[in-house]
Amino acid sequence: MTGARDWTLDGSGGRLAARTWEGEGDPRHVALLSHGYGEHAGRYEHVAAALVERGAVVYAVDHMGHGRSEGERVLFTDVEAVVDDLHAVDERARQEHPDLPVALIGHSMGGLIAARYAQRYGDTLAALVLSGPVVGEWAAAEALLALPELPDDPLDSTTLSRDPAVGGAYEADPLVWHGPFKRPMLEAWQRALAAIASGPDLGELPLLWVHGADDRLVPVEGSRSGIAHLGGGRHEERIYPGAQHEVFNETNAEEVLADVTAFLDRALIRW
Repeated sequence: MTGARDWTLDGSGGRLAARTWEGEGDPRHVALLSHGYGEHAGRYEHVAAALVERGAVVYAVDHMGHGRSEGERVLFTDVEAVVDDLHAVDERARQEHPDLPVALIGHSMGGLIAARYAQRYGDTLAALVLSGPVVGEWAAAEALLALPELPDDPLDSTTLSRDPAVGGAYEADPLVWHGPFKRPMLEAWQRALAAIASGPDLGELPLLWVHGADDRLVPVEGSRSGIAHLGGGRHEERIYPGAQHEVFNETNAEEVLADVTAFLDRALIRW
């Protein structure tokens, strides 16, 4: 059985809401989750449960301006500050479980944050999983920033999953942002993409890339160059035919989670 406890910490832009999931036995490793744009860590309950079942204790935080955390909604101007916040959560996990290896899992915008995190702190990580990550080339940001005024349109929930219930739950979630993108946020992402592209590869850090082949929000080919740079050709990848953006919420989510937990099992053998 998976139990959850909520806690808070001081972050770069105010108080942050965090959550820890754990099972009844002694964990084998820590899994650190980094959620995507406009959402929150609470949407990863089933991911955390799958990880706990395979021996993890799971930590996650609502990023600045997201979910229950403080800050202007869906706005931060420096990804490095969000990386600092995630590092503070990592440090808390290591204080509570000092002998356990740490794996980092990031989705979409959270993949952007996780990739930059791994460039800065990769020597402290046991493994990295990037799901539909905003790395490499993300043409949507360039197109939006070229407009004199951003459209007042929310994210299209039908692009998340082939399962319509996922979009329905997203639309009904009061902790999800249902408004438009903000220019300073997109500009911060662009700076982070440039920093990742000019930064180091991840050396021998085990990296798994999972992505929906029909992802319209963060297309596969845009992310491919970023993954190639980070992984240096040593990474593993799983591109799921027909799947859209949120592969953890797709109709084949069990397959995706099995692939992720199996990868972590392999990566953690050396620890």
